[in-house]
Amino acid sequence: MRKTVPALTASFLILAWLAACLPTNMPLPPLPTDTPLPPTATPTATIVWFPPTATFTPLPTTTRAAAPTPDASPRFGSLIFADDFTRPESWTLGRTPAGVATFGKGEISLVVTQPRGYLFSLRQEAALDNFYLEITASPNICRGGDEYGLLLRLVSLQDFLRFGLTCRGETRLDRLSGGQASSPHPPSLSGAAPPGAPSRARLAVWAFGREMRFYINGEFQFSVNDPTLLSGGLGVFARASGDDSLSVSFSDLAVYQALR
Repeated sequence: MRKTVPALTASFLILAWLAACLPTNMPLPPLPTDTPLPPTATPTATIVWFPPTATFTPLPTTTRAAAPTPDASPRFGSLIFADDFTRPESWTLGRTPAGVATFGKGEISLVVTQPRGYLFSLRQEAALDNFYLEITASPNICRGGDEYGLLLRLVSLQDFLRFGLTCRGETRLDRLSGGQASSPHPPSLSGAAPPGAPSRARLAVWAFGREMRFYINGEFQFSVNDPTLLSGGLGVFARASGDDSLSVSFSDLAVYQALR
């Protein structure tokens, strides 16, 4: 900004009067640009809007020590039981309107043929409370939002937890309590969940009291605290998200005693 020498004193007085009259909360005017104005008869000294200050001395900074990553590795003891899927009487099998659950060679297969069908098979054994479980899931025909996985702490068909993987690479945990559904862990993408089919995933669950931890191929995924379902049965499930068929096999089940 440039002004003539005779007008400088008057301009300052006018600016001071305007500053006294303006409201205190009026925003400051924008900083001047570098666009030159037309030359005046008598140039004046350039106004220094940001005068130099003493040498800058940075403030001291503090560095926080990184908190140690909690160890989420599962601790477990002796084997409770193993299942190589050679005893059909240990599982609920057969054909339903949704599809068919049948035994193969060392595996149980769930084939969903009904559009948006839901199929499951339950193991006919005593309820589990504190346990560490591993099972291999192998989708053969699977796409998009098709889902497969484990039923846990099943008390009735109205009360259980469902640990699922989708064929787009997501993990989730749903709870049915008194017939009311909720999602303690909504669907979220996981690099450990294999997308599509054919594929294989080693699913694992560590459960002790109200705490449960979930793993895929040895990688920790998430944990939840559930005070409502502390023991119950075990099953596998498959759910089609569309009109196409879905086929998943499960094998190599092992259940251990969980340790703190």
